[in-house]
Amino acid sequence: MAMTDAGMSAHTVTVDGERLWASLKELARIGAYEDAATGLTGVNRQSLTDADAAGRRLLIAWMEEAGLAVTVDEMGTIFGRREGLRPELAPVLVGSHIDTVGTAGAFDGCLGVLSGLETVRTLDALGIETQRPVVVAAFTEEEGVRFGTDMLGSAVAAGRLSLEYAYGLTDAQGLRLGDELERIGFKGTRPVRMDAPHAYVECHIEQGPVLLAEEFSVGVVTGVQAIAWQRVTLHGRAAHAGTTPTELRVDAGLAAAQIVVKVREMVDSGRYGRLRATVGHIATSPGLPSVVPDRAELTVDLRNPEDRRMEAAERDLAAFLETLPETQPGLRVETQRMARTTQVPFDEGIQDTMEKAAADLGHPVRRLMSGAGHDAQEMAAIAPAAMVFVRGQYDGISHNPREYSTPEDCAAGASVLASTVLRLAQELPEGSAAGPSAPESTGAPA
Repeated sequence: MAMTDAGMSAHTVTVDGERLWASLKELARIGAYEDAATGLTGVNRQSLTDADAAGRRLLIAWMEEAGLAVTVDEMGTIFGRREGLRPELAPVLVGSHIDTVGTAGAFDGCLGVLSGLETVRTLDALGIETQRPVVVAAFTEEEGVRFGTDMLGSAVAAGRLSLEYAYGLTDAQGLRLGDELERIGFKGTRPVRMDAPHAYVECHIEQGPVLLAEEFSVGVVTGVQAIAWQRVTLHGRAAHAGTTPTELRVDAGLAAAQIVVKVREMVDSGRYGRLRATVGHIATSPGLPSVVPDRAELTVDLRNPEDRRMEAAERDLAAFLETLPETQPGLRVETQRMARTTQVPFDEGIQDTMEKAAADLGHPVRRLMSGAGHDAQEMAAIAPAAMVFVRGQYDGISHNPREYSTPEDCAAGASVLASTVLRLAQELPEGSAAGPSAPESTGAPA
């Protein structure tokens, strides 16, 4: 409900936390699986799979029940629009994604989309009309695990990547993204290049331990660090493991191991600031115990909050890869850029609005930078953007069935988001008059 009795702003609303939690649980049943490693129920709803299509249909049904006008763009991104008193004004866009990694929990991305949906449900329940339209978005292939490029739908919408590039991406089975969009029935007709919204806001589980360690239920995100993904393919020479002398081998597996060690040494050196480096995928061929690998493929994920130090790390890693053939004559190294984004600062004005909304709701906040990539960083290229983080449990683990936030913290984050959306959606251009039937307050006495 909207409240001012305890000093809250008339532009402050609290969402129905039980309804939000029920929506999270229902969506998590689509793509659910039993995880052998943890004994928990996880979620595997990768982009453009049949499970993803089922999740999309459920989301659209909820949007239509809430009275939203639903459209789907050429990348399959879903938009639900709640009209404003001034429909000609740029909308406030709130969103995230519902696709998951292969070993996910129930919150990553989904909390953001469903918090947006809960925002419009709350405004409707309170009879609040906003000057600007409010649009809830669920972007396609944010995770990047199936087609190799993260934040894909929002990157194409913002113009960083082309639609043709996205359509041509393939998964591990060689299936094209454009074909898979058609197969599941979500290759929409709305033009993918997006007109700039008035603002973009997103709610997300933190995916880290900071809020938990410092006992904050919500945080305001200052920006996203630089991220670089690349695939490295090493071509060696297959040979018998027992008869081939070590000095005559061209061992692609050994070269892969050297890369793993090198990126960890780079992190530990301190020369690159707060660099984080991960080799999350390694595969060798032919994959037999008695054969020296003739091929190895691995991915290298680099992240850094400082662009200058990120660039230095990339240069030094590239130089190291160039020297690998010197250690094993005959070795050939190929690299392929999968994704690259610079450090993205978020809008300070929206951060201030979020912090004031949180204060009005009784939630102290901590400002922090995101270590993970989000659709908000793509939207920041075309509009003011910022994010609300929600505290995670179990050291903030994410991309894992143990990912968890409490119902209370989810409701707190969603209420901060909703109150921020309301405040932004009542903003008018300088010198512009309010809509003809705009209420003097937002459901409570001023």
